[in-house]
Amino acid sequence: MDPVALTSIAGPFALIVITLRYLFACYVRPFGRCRKCKGERRIRNRIGRGSRYCRRCDGTGLRLRWGRHFLNYARRIHRDGTR
Repeated sequence: MDPVALTSIAGPFALIVITLRYLFACYVRPFGRCRKCKGERRIRNRIGRGSRYCRRCDGTGLRLRWGRHFLNYARRIHRDGTR
């Protein structure tokens, strides 16, 4: 196999493998750390005194990954279509 054909096949194959690995990771671990509070559940005031619960994650420190949103959406579409 010549190098040009190999590189033209390797790019899309690598993209498919990375996508499938991410979807598997979303299936196994659906929650990731919140980007706003960095998983600490609280946000410090700008002055530096006191803190409050993060509004994005409701003080849990975790957010649902966008890949898991996609899996839930696909599951919902499939379930509604088979009823």
